[in-house]
Amino acid sequence: MKRLTKGLPLTLLIAVTTLMFSSKIMAQSSNNSTESLTPEMLLEMVRIGGFSYTTEGVVYEATYPSIKDNSFTKKFYIIDRNGTKRTFAEGMKGLSTPRWIKGTKRIAFMKEDEKGDTQLYTMNSDGSNLIQITDVEGGIEDYLFSPDNQSLLYIHSIKYGKTAHDYYPDLDKATGRIITDLMYKHWDEWVTSIPHPFLATIGNEPIQHGKDLLEGEPYEAPMRPWNGISDFAFSPDSKYIAYASRKKTGLEYSISTNSDIYLYDIASGTTRNLTEGMMGYDTNPIFSPDGKKIYWLSMERDGYESDLIRLFEQDLKTGNKRWLTEGFEYNVENPHITADGQTIYFTACINATTGLHSINVKTRRISNLSTGVFDMVGFEYNEADKSFVCAVQSLLHPTELYTLNPKKGELKQLTHDNDATMSRLGEVRCEKRMIQTTNGEKMLTWVLYPTNFDANKKYPSILYCQGGPQDPVSQFWSYRWCPRIMAEQGYIVILPNRHGVPSFGKAWNEQISGDYGGQNMQDYMSAADELKKEPYVDNDRMGCVGASYGGFSVYWLAGHHNGRFACFIAHAGIFNLESQYLETEEKWFANWDMGGAPWEKDNAVAQRTFATSPHHFVDQWTAPILVIHGERDYRILASQGMMAFDAARMRGIPCEMLIYPDETHWVSQPQNALLWQRTFFSWLDRWLKK
Repeated sequence: MKRLTKGLPLTLLIAVTTLMFSSKIMAQSSNNSTESLTPEMLLEMVRIGGFSYTTEGVVYEATYPSIKDNSFTKKFYIIDRNGTKRTFAEGMKGLSTPRWIKGTKRIAFMKEDEKGDTQLYTMNSDGSNLIQITDVEGGIEDYLFSPDNQSLLYIHSIKYGKTAHDYYPDLDKATGRIITDLMYKHWDEWVTSIPHPFLATIGNEPIQHGKDLLEGEPYEAPMRPWNGISDFAFSPDSKYIAYASRKKTGLEYSISTNSDIYLYDIASGTTRNLTEGMMGYDTNPIFSPDGKKIYWLSMERDGYESDLIRLFEQDLKTGNKRWLTEGFEYNVENPHITADGQTIYFTACINATTGLHSINVKTRRISNLSTGVFDMVGFEYNEADKSFVCAVQSLLHPTELYTLNPKKGELKQLTHDNDATMSRLGEVRCEKRMIQTTNGEKMLTWVLYPTNFDANKKYPSILYCQGGPQDPVSQFWSYRWCPRIMAEQGYIVILPNRHGVPSFGKAWNEQISGDYGGQNMQDYMSAADELKKEPYVDNDRMGCVGASYGGFSVYWLAGHHNGRFACFIAHAGIFNLESQYLETEEKWFANWDMGGAPWEKDNAVAQRTFATSPHHFVDQWTAPILVIHGERDYRILASQGMMAFDAARMRGIPCEMLIYPDETHWVSQPQNALLWQRTFFSWLDRWLKK
């Protein structure tokens, strides 16, 4: 697919450097072992979290799950410039978000206080001189120091809406909620509080009260559920704060993605909107080193949450704006500007792999600084020696930290937290295939092969259906939907990047909107048919699995597959599109992707969408299906899974349902996660290994 048009002012510079990786991150993982990855091994792997990098070294957090205790424990580690690793903040509870304080040898981090509230602390990197910075009632959620280290911006949730007790003070034990507007629930919570930014001066005593930058405003900052401290930035002189917020409530909030970048003057307490008239998501502000310009990430269209993420620049004096990445049809993420203001580094997913890129601010020339079969899911830049620490993962390897010297093109593994587990495993091969689609295009499809794969044998296989729907099937690692563990259980795993996912240009990404039962479903069947041509794929033993929109895909394919699949698994899937339109909370999503409301009888796109709803085709279901859902999923309600299960049972289709009363769109608790894995593979083995 053509992605860049000849003649555009922007030039995409293909990598001048090829990074060299250990075998653990390349498309093939191998050693002499023949041990297979088990659910227990997967779920007790160390999970690398937040990290911070300076000339002093790297501090990072690692999470240790315990299946037995059904809990998680976090630890901090420091790796100094000599490569020596040691623990930091040993024995403290509730650790999170370690960060070096600029210009010092101290580390800031959050932990639980005696009351169980999360507060901010600082400590010397050698573990001495612990100082409590905040003592905020109810705790804080994140933090940002001003460049001069004199002020602190912290995130604290405030009450939102009224309880039954507010209406009727005598009903102090009443649990009912009186709902008066939309957006009363969101993803995994009833919305009873919203985050606000608070500003305070750092003194000799812990901060108890700061100034609410949105005092009296019923708006989120940062915006839930995905945004965080990256939506805030201090100006270099510490006099201004830029922040992102979608200043809407109720119905307006539920149908709009229009957030803006605001500039808050600390001295006067005044705020001005820098992006008024720009109608999509505006997020991630960063100042130029001289404070004269601001950069941010921007989507163009209101109501379209999967629009192209662009990098913009604004001159703060004149207000003039510039689209820096015009012509670059890939999402810009994690921007970081250099001290000279000449370069912005960012990550972008291109052709289903995520790497590090840079843009020359003046010329708009974009360079790809990394190549390889992996996803770079985060990075920190050290100005002193022009080097990076990067978080890297793949379909075959969990996240570890690596150092990167872009001049030498060297990527060297820094953390080895999961080496002991990975060294026990045999070879799993990941292959990239380009499969012809029914509309004449080529679809990148990852194929994973089982340990000790023998092309002379026949194997059962799994077609993986992606969620989102606009999420790439990149080189991701997951502790639930983990393609590697599927391969290690003896399955060939097929992962198509069907129409409707980013990283293949704007047109490919946008094709799915208003076409849920269309081209992307044909893509899945094309991938299944292509792999069935291989002599080692057993045509009678192919399963189909997916979650969220992938769950919708499973339900849809169950009624249209014409015998291609021997069984199905749908997790948190949409079964009835008409119900989903009214049940879901983010109405902007339903309006854009479904094309409108069911009652809009003259809306051809909406009516076509609802006509393709999986529940209309249950009469065509023939293959066994497993349904999984969480009752605290407010994005796709559990009623969707219950309807699907009931329909299958009423039709006599072999069916089971795994329902979690205490899980959301995700499965978080270790024992619930293990139950998920065991149920998942038990179902597949039952129908595909007989």
